[in-house]
Amino acid sequence: MARQEKIRLQALLRSDLASFTQKSFYTVAPGEDLRMNWHVRAIAWRLAQCLDGRIRRLIITLPPRNLKSVCASVAFPAWALGHDPTRKIICGSYSHELSAKLARDCRAVMQSGWYRELFPRTRIDPEKNAELEFMTTRRGFRMATSVGGTLTGRGGDILIIDDPIKPADALSDPLRESVNQWFDNTLYSRLDDKSRGVIILVMHRLHADDLAGHVLGKEEWVHLNLPAVAERAERIPAGEGVFHERAAGDVLHPEREPLEVLERIKAAIGTFAFSAQYQQNPLPPEGNLIRWEWFRRYSSPPRREGNDQVVQSWDTASKAGSANDFSACTTWLVRGTECYLLDVRRERLEYPALKKCIAEHARRHGADAVLIEDMGSGTQLIQDLRHEGDVRPIAIRPEGDKVTRMGVQSAKIEQGHVLLPDEAPWLGEFQREVLQFPRGRHDDQVDSMSQFLGWVRERRARRFRAGGERLSYRTWG
Repeated sequence: MARQEKIRLQALLRSDLASFTQKSFYTVAPGEDLRMNWHVRAIAWRLAQCLDGRIRRLIITLPPRNLKSVCASVAFPAWALGHDPTRKIICGSYSHELSAKLARDCRAVMQSGWYRELFPRTRIDPEKNAELEFMTTRRGFRMATSVGGTLTGRGGDILIIDDPIKPADALSDPLRESVNQWFDNTLYSRLDDKSRGVIILVMHRLHADDLAGHVLGKEEWVHLNLPAVAERAERIPAGEGVFHERAAGDVLHPEREPLEVLERIKAAIGTFAFSAQYQQNPLPPEGNLIRWEWFRRYSSPPRREGNDQVVQSWDTASKAGSANDFSACTTWLVRGTECYLLDVRRERLEYPALKKCIAEHARRHGADAVLIEDMGSGTQLIQDLRHEGDVRPIAIRPEGDKVTRMGVQSAKIEQGHVLLPDEAPWLGEFQREVLQFPRGRHDDQVDSMSQFLGWVRERRARRFRAGGERLSYRTWG
């Protein structure tokens, strides 16, 4: 490269964060294909305004895998420390592994030859260069932490929160609330200068009361909101006097994710998750988690064929009083990807009667598998049934709360893989509980269904892994 061209390129990288981000991407993801898009310039412009003091509170929301982490957690801290090696930057993500990975990527950029030429005054101090924190020779630093971690005695002038909660946890009220409280009670107070310090939150939306929803109602934030498909016409700043005109219906990055790909993603993950993660418009869980029209119907029970399996899923209670929960069993025929609900049994039974009922019900339907939640009374049931030998139940250890588990499985229902009979004596009560979930008085039938769907999903995942197929990792954050 001619000397003058190199000088011009270096001047561009110093002054333009979007170009610096592109250069950083090829350092942390060599061999990967980067297709630059206008939204990267829009993100970089807002981040640059944070560095020059024009923005103190910034939220960036956009779909997964669209370079948000490379922009905000890798390139931006490196660029900021390049311009001022005394900057103190704290970065937080939902897990230690993710925080450490982003820290390593930022360090790789700052230790590259091109960066050291670009910013000769910024050097990482070899005596303070740990996995989660590195310091410059001018006493600035980039420190990584996981959300929920302690920051006692530490402070900074730029705080970056990147993906504060993972999707599997976002429907859990306690887990979501713990993230919001950590922000309020721990992170917010870590600004060294409360009047001039900067807080940046980058994420895709997951729930109406996720961290973005939580903070937007508390103070004034600049919000760069980038849905996968524009819901209205917008004029989005992307530089000094530069705007991107986005019409309603425009796809965010059609070269990477055209509309037909987004429609396939929506079919795969369901409306509930797509509206939040891709459209940045989370639906309230009440009344929206499962819709009745998502269930397909069958007129007569399918006759069992060669590879079909009959599976029973039990949500158990151990007391029979009228104020106590029901024990519920859903019986399914599994044929390929289709799951036919054949029967629902729902009763209040004392422990001895419940144990007898499980064995008799399995024999009646010729069940190939009986699933029982390995919690509370279910743990003893599993042990006793295995000891007596009539039924060999499969113990299911639940992960997350009821809403989280059903939220994960709702996409399979929306995809049309769950079929109900046109008529059945139990259908009305089943429908009422499904549509009232999670605000209804009882949820035993829904718990039984989500347990079954989770087991089917995990079994298929195990088969996929056993087949030796592997998903490639991409650095698009």
